[in-house]
Amino acid sequence: MKVRRRVDLLFEEMLELASLGSKVLQIRSVEFAGKYKVPLRVLSTFTEGPGTLITLEDAISMEDPLISGIAFARDEAQLTVAGVPDRPGIAAAILGPIGEANIEVDMIVQNVGADGTTDFTFTVNRGEYDRAVEIANRIAQELNAKGVRSALDIVKVSLVGVGMRSHAGIAAKMFKILAEERINIRMISTSEIKISVVIEDKYLELAVRSLHQAFELAELAALAAR
Repeated sequence: MKVRRRVDLLFEEMLELASLGSKVLQIRSVEFAGKYKVPLRVLSTFTEGPGTLITLEDAISMEDPLISGIAFARDEAQLTVAGVPDRPGIAAAILGPIGEANIEVDMIVQNVGADGTTDFTFTVNRGEYDRAVEIANRIAQELNAKGVRSALDIVKVSLVGVGMRSHAGIAAKMFKILAEERINIRMISTSEIKISVVIEDKYLELAVRSLHQAFELAELAALAAR
């Protein structure tokens, strides 16, 4: 699997990275630049070089595309409403009250068991954890669920790149790298240009370092600094 050599980013890639926890640019600045088709160039304060150009897809070469960057978020919390009835409307019954409390839900996973029940797992911002647990416990009682499990010792790690549209095997490679480091994946979420996983927070540095090496992102950063 080849790694791309370009160091430029598309607006949609930068938006994904910013929304996933990258501190490089503020989301609204990228949205406005993309809306009015104004290219952005991000430069280092400490070293000279061309930096990274954020622009339109037509303006950059897309040969050998793959991964643009890695983002991570430490402020995640995970909740599971266990053993709820597997029937239509359960997702709305759980997430409806959460949304009404203005608590934003990030990742969602629903697992159906053989006994006709399902475990419904989702993540929220850690600052909303206490309120989310309180609401989830109330919902569990109303639905006659088995209970609520929660975890604060998690982080989200994401790969972003438009190359995912046309290159198969990126997810498999990511999962293999994490498995080789004996890092267990708790949740997975994908989109057209993004793969996110939830792992234990103690493995964050190891996971990010291993993925950087495997996808040669350190090399791209060096190119940008030249």
